[in-house]
Amino acid sequence: MSKLFLPRLITRFFPALVLVSGLGLAGSVLAQGAEKRLPESHAEAQASFAPLVRKTAPAVVNIFTTKAVQTRRGPTLFDDPFFRRFFGEMPPSGAGPRERAQNSLGSGVIVRPEGVIVTNAHVIEGADQIIVVLADRRQFPAQVIGRDERTDLAILRVTETNGPLPHLEIGDSEALEVGDMVLAIGNPFGVGQTVTSGIVSALARTNVGISDINSFIQTDAAINPGNSGGALIAMDGRVVGINTAIFSRSGGSHGIGFAIPATMVRAVISGFTKGDGRLVRPWLGAFARAVTADDAQALGLGRPVGALVESIHDKSPAALAGLRPGDVILSVNGHEVDGDRALRYRIATISVDETAAVKYWRKGETKEVRIALKAPPEDPARDLTKIAGANPLAGAIIANMSPALADELGVDRFSPGVHVIQIQGRSPAARFGFQPADALREINGRKIRNVQDVKAALDVSADRWAITIERGGQPLSLVVGR
Repeated sequence: MSKLFLPRLITRFFPALVLVSGLGLAGSVLAQGAEKRLPESHAEAQASFAPLVRKTAPAVVNIFTTKAVQTRRGPTLFDDPFFRRFFGEMPPSGAGPRERAQNSLGSGVIVRPEGVIVTNAHVIEGADQIIVVLADRRQFPAQVIGRDERTDLAILRVTETNGPLPHLEIGDSEALEVGDMVLAIGNPFGVGQTVTSGIVSALARTNVGISDINSFIQTDAAINPGNSGGALIAMDGRVVGINTAIFSRSGGSHGIGFAIPATMVRAVISGFTKGDGRLVRPWLGAFARAVTADDAQALGLGRPVGALVESIHDKSPAALAGLRPGDVILSVNGHEVDGDRALRYRIATISVDETAAVKYWRKGETKEVRIALKAPPEDPARDLTKIAGANPLAGAIIANMSPALADELGVDRFSPGVHVIQIQGRSPAARFGFQPADALREINGRKIRNVQDVKAALDVSADRWAITIERGGQPLSLVVGR
């Protein structure tokens, strides 16, 4: 069965890299803005990508990371129950877990001459030290400006470079068409910088399962395990994507690779490098799902298209602009929307405080509205609290849910009230089966509206606990007696 291989799952076995393959086109096609065409002569068919590679390769870097991991020493006599009868359960000094350094290799792209680099978030996950190595073998320590798991992007910065670094401009991924040629550059399997080429084989892939806010570029450029963070380059020499994953039966390239579009890359870079360095996404406040064939027939649409609005936050930009449940959002800023994932992606690529032109379908008519987007508010305040004491929720960390917290956690549907944010291992909450994202609705008959209600309900000594939660839209009850 085919599987999606994420570099985060295989970098422990293979060094990270970026790869590309294909045929050359005429030099005139390399010029920015040149008309797309097929080779018209044998000489054109033999044209080389070398000028484009010379221009772009110096800005693609290797990223070495080191992190400390705990490992258990090999079997000893003290693993034998017979010896533990005499020496006890505690192993002697030096026989327990030990710490070792784990190294991994990824790729990145310099996008600003002062040393700003974009890569995948999973490339630097858990890293204690990050070293960037340029194509000319210069090495620089790097600091993390920001890391966003929801898009699998991270922004780094290197300093003390003694001058500007080679860099690539972020291109326009919206101008890509299926069939356009692209290059990928990186360090596959640690063999050294490698260049391959291919074509864009599909666009707007949203059901890939890599991250929840994206619309991937699919390419047949030869991408292999370890291509994490490498550049997908258009024929004008600009970055149109960051290579992220491959679809493979064996773990090697089978001609289906996925790249994060430059539109999203640009939005994440801008968010992390301006203001206070926090990535704040715009808030629409409308929650939707993909339109099915039955929906399309019932709504009078010619085909299943758009995102069907199911609920709207009453104080959101969508509500203020007049959107209502039952509306079908067809496009955002002229870009067609095909389901809720595509809607989230389109909104996420717009800056906070900008206006989005939204076309929607209501009662047999296409309408348009301009929605003034804003940052999600933290209302109510989260009041992050760790539960302690003799109760089934001990060891759970809870908070008041707000639009801002929902965005941080990647919650698809906003549900007000108190939510479990984290469960500590081996705690009563873990043993009783509570999970992150559970919404607390009632404790011993007391309705839960905020964290203070939870504290008050748990501050009472009880021989019996009856707790009702909501999980995945379904109510669940737990009754515990002493």
